[in-house]
Amino acid sequence: MIYLVEDNPQIREVVSEYLKIKEYQVREFEGVSGVLESMQQHRPDLCILDVALPDGNGFALAKTIRQQYPGVPFIFLTARESESDRILGFEIGADDYVVKPFSPRELVLRVEAVLRRSQSQKGNQGALTRWYLEDDVLEIDEVSQKVLINGSECLLTSAEWKILSYLSQHPGQLFSREQLLGACLEYYYTGSERTIDTHVKNIRHKLGKEGWIETRRGFGYRFAGKVADSSQ
Repeated sequence: MIYLVEDNPQIREVVSEYLKIKEYQVREFEGVSGVLESMQQHRPDLCILDVALPDGNGFALAKTIRQQYPGVPFIFLTARESESDRILGFEIGADDYVVKPFSPRELVLRVEAVLRRSQSQKGNQGALTRWYLEDDVLEIDEVSQKVLINGSECLLTSAEWKILSYLSQHPGQLFSREQLLGACLEYYYTGSERTIDTHVKNIRHKLGKEGWIETRRGFGYRFAGKVADSSQ
């Protein structure tokens, strides 16, 4: 089930039809009203959110969704195209940010990419790997998609999970923003490499230490944790 929160009826109809062609179930909302109440009964697999809504703000709605339903990914679909708005969207925890006008077919591809990242990791390689950095211990479970830092669970968005998982599977190896976009987010457009910076910033904040992911200026990022042991 995909929740589509968009006040423009024409956009809502087009997006809904394209998603239904791909056999997704879509629940439509004209604004903030009713979204959280509906989630109590039918938790969505993904939310597509406009920002400027007649009865509220999509950024604020997203924050509430992230707090109450941390496993639900979301995409912003908005006319706000400034870099500051994009960064704010990703800092809130968005898995993608699409600016109007947009291609409905491209939006569907982005929806599919986000759903793959959030749903298809189970059964991947390995189980639990334990890393250390100074006095901190990081545990990454590829099967359950859980991340623990010093024993406390760290809630990541699907994009953040994919980036951390990918980097930790290649410890010490440098990856450019473009490489991470292709391997982890499965898309690329002009300027989008900056979204990697925002995702990495969020991961570092949640892990409590910047050193887990090192920046090599002019080159890219690499995972700096040292493997402690693996459990089956």
